[in-house]
This record gives sequence, C-alpha cells and structure tokens, in this order.
Amino acid sequence: MRMPQSLVLLAALYVSGIVPAAADGPVGGGVGMQAVEAEIEAPASPVPLLWKVSDEDNSVYLLGSFHLLKADDHPLSEDIEVAFEDAERLAFEVPPEQVDDPANATLFLQAAAYADGRRLSDVVPPEAHAKLVAMLDQAGMPAAAFETFEPWFVNLTLVLGMAQPMGFSGAHGLDQHFMKRAKAAGKPSIGLESIERQVAVLDGTPMDEQVASLVELVDDPAALAEQLTKLHEAWRSGDAATLQQVAIDEMKEKTPESYRMINVERNQAWLPQLRAMLDESDSDDVLVVVGAMHLLGEDGLVEGLRDAGYGVERICSACEQGMGE
Repeated sequence: MRMPQSLVLLAALYVSGIVPAAADGPVGGGVGMQAVEAEIEAPASPVPLLWKVSDEDNSVYLLGSFHLLKADDHPLSEDIEVAFEDAERLAFEVPPEQVDDPANATLFLQAAAYADGRRLSDVVPPEAHAKLVAMLDQAGMPAAAFETFEPWFVNLTLVLGMAQPMGFSGAHGLDQHFMKRAKAAGKPSIGLESIERQVAVLDGTPMDEQVASLVELVDDPAALAEQLTKLHEAWRSGDAATLQQVAIDEMKEKTPESYRMINVERNQAWLPQLRAMLDESDSDDVLVVVGAMHLLGEDGLVEGLRDAGYGVERICSACEQGMGE
C-alpha cells in the first residue's frame, strides 16, 4: 500500500515553516531508505507553477513552491525572475523573520508533546512500533527519543531526515530563496499566517490519520523516496495535472480531515488577504510564494480568485513551447 501523500506534501509542498525547524530534530539523514534518482531529463530550469491575478490597477503573482529543492533546481525560469522584478512586495506562508527564530525548536517540541500523558507506543500499533524501533536502531538513533512525540512530528522529522541524502534541502526551496532575495533587494515581505498557526494546524490533525501515515511509512520507508522523486519531477515539469492527481486527490481520499485543515481552511483564511492586495492597492504588485498544492484544484487559491471575478492567467513560456502542462 502506498503511504498517504500527506507525509511528503507536508514537508515539500504544503508547510514552509516546518522545514528549518524540524530539520534540527532528533533524526539525522538516511533513515531506512535508498535514494532514488530521477529518470527523466529535466529542463535547464524548472517549468514554473506561476499565475498572474489582476484587477484594473495592480497584480498578484502566485508562485507554487516546493519547500525542499536541490541545488540543480536553480537557476529559476525567466518568468519567475520577471515576476520578482515586477513585484514591489512579497508574501510567504509565514513571515521571514519567524523562519529562523531560535524559539521555533521549543515551539515544535512543546506542540508535539502529548497533553494527556500518553506515549508514542501507546498510540501506534505494536507491530508498526516495533518496525519503527528497528528502523531507528539501524540508523543508530535512540527510539526512546521519539516516545514523547506525537506521530505528526515523528512523520515530518523522518521525512526530512530521509530527504537530505537525496539532495533535498529547505535552503534551496523557493521560500527561503526569495526571502533572502527580497531582503537583499529591500523589498518588504509579510506572512499570510504565523508559524504558531502553522504548528497548531499540524498538531490539531486527527490522531488516527497521524498514526495511519506513520504506519505506512514504517511499513515501506523506501516508498517515500519514490514518492518524493515523483512529486519533484511533476513540480519541476510544471505539471499541475499530475501534482493534483498524485497529491491532492490521494490526500483527500486517505487523510480527508488533515487535508481540510492543512489545505482548505488555510486557503480560505488566505483568500481575503490576497483580495485585499488587489482591492486596496492602486499600484503595488505582489509576489506570493506558497506551497504548490495551495494553488491547485477546486480548493486552491487560483480557482478561489478566479471565482471571485479576478482575471487569472498562467505565466509559463515553457508551456507555450510544449515543455509544460
């Protein structure tokens, strides 16, 4: 059985603030899997998931991020460079100043702790817990270090530790890339939500869905590499249809409540802020960089703004040349 896409999506496509914070957790790289290399020949620059939303006096660019990228995913396409140069301001999922806040480690650890005194071995089935212990022992990691953490945190920490030997890093992700560039260029940047809100959403996902994700990971940890590679290839190819099929649709099916909380509710909270960028500005253009899945599908920000009556177009020179979807 394939693992719920939420494991990979949370780290790579949905949640930006988690990447630097959980990377400092108790697990290092290379836990229980082999790196899988992409078998397709990628274009020189990734095909962008980039939309331009306009009203009569200004525009908002929506850029779909992959929060964990490789060094050779740069340089970015000229379309993205033009959008960055055109924008007077930038917006991210969380404010840039919160991403590297040393207090994040404490925030995550406190949120991941059980409020009722339970332990990981109390909520995970014995067979799956034994597999987890064996996987950690093989990697030289003390399983006892995870006992006080809820499955969502264990999931994300394992995913990040597994992704590192494949060459993925939050430092190469679009979020951190443009946070640094905006600062260097003197362009103001904001967050659509706080990192406290992001952590609260993760911590609030149903325990049964958290456990199901962890069980599927330990049943077949090597499948994670395949799924991450597949998602990365789809993102790099600008293939919105494939991303929606293999990511959104599966997450909605397997972990529907987590999908609602992580994607739908957050999108609904962000839409009024995006509309204000269009309605309340007479000139400033804004580049908004969020996880790619927040843009796609019927619950996505692109359709939400289109339904609100704004002009929406995808910006993709490579698509016009037959390279993207």
